[in-house]
Amino acid sequence: MKILSFGSLNIDYVYKVPHFVKKGETLSAEELNVYTGGKGLNQSIALSRAGMETYHAGAIGMDGLFLLDQLKEAGVNTDLVKILEDVRTGNAIIQNDEEGDNCIILFGGANQAISKEQVDEVFEHFKNEDYLLIQNEINELPYIVKKAKEIGMKIILNPSPMNEKIKELPLDQINYFLLNEIEAMQILDMEEPKEIDGKYISGLLHQKFPEATIVLTLGSEGSVCISGDEYVEQSIYKVKTVDTTAAGDTYTGYFIAGILNGKTIKEAMDTASKASAIAVSRQGAAPSIPCLEEVEEYKN
Repeated sequence: MKILSFGSLNIDYVYKVPHFVKKGETLSAEELNVYTGGKGLNQSIALSRAGMETYHAGAIGMDGLFLLDQLKEAGVNTDLVKILEDVRTGNAIIQNDEEGDNCIILFGGANQAISKEQVDEVFEHFKNEDYLLIQNEINELPYIVKKAKEIGMKIILNPSPMNEKIKELPLDQINYFLLNEIEAMQILDMEEPKEIDGKYISGLLHQKFPEATIVLTLGSEGSVCISGDEYVEQSIYKVKTVDTTAAGDTYTGYFIAGILNGKTIKEAMDTASKASAIAVSRQGAAPSIPCLEEVEEYKN
């Protein structure tokens, strides 16, 4: 069994700031760091570090060759990444404030230059026992889902960043949803309530997609999962937060790896929560994602 992460590859420019810049304000950053990033890259690294045979497909410009080095170092196969000579690599401008929170501006670049021809070439390397993981930072997602279903692959969706393109997908064909409460409410066309009830929201998603496994992350409230008749809750592991950039991507990678490696839902959620706790205690996106040995030895 192999897992294909067909997703974004970004260069992250992270500015350490006292607070998020306001309209009309010029703000001096205390520090600038350049990291590898993109939800696709982060999740591929998390999957590989969690012990999965992981293949990444996507596209970069000539300015992003160092992203391939980061993936390879983590054990990810990069043979299916296309290098484009006339498009810049996708990038993100990230403000990181004193509390460790982030706000992000994305530029799609090569992530939005995926062609149907490339998609066809990628899926020649996979079969029905394999899994596909997608997010929402690349183009041609409907075609990617169509090709995966033709083969019979299981599909995992992290609908982030959430927008109307997600609703264009055949969501009833998704096998696993990993999403936060805001993304879930947008899929359900719900208005944001004053108090968020994770069990209620995940239950509504389960009613809408009864054949899928639903994993809902709830920030400081932990996470919940519904799969068939099983409902599981998981609390967070509290740490000093330095940078939350890759927390969700780390959780996604470790949860999926846990399930595909035979763990129970509870075990997979617990491992994913530990991995996320380690990630938020470190600076950067991909560099903050721990290896499996660190997670297994983690004590809060």
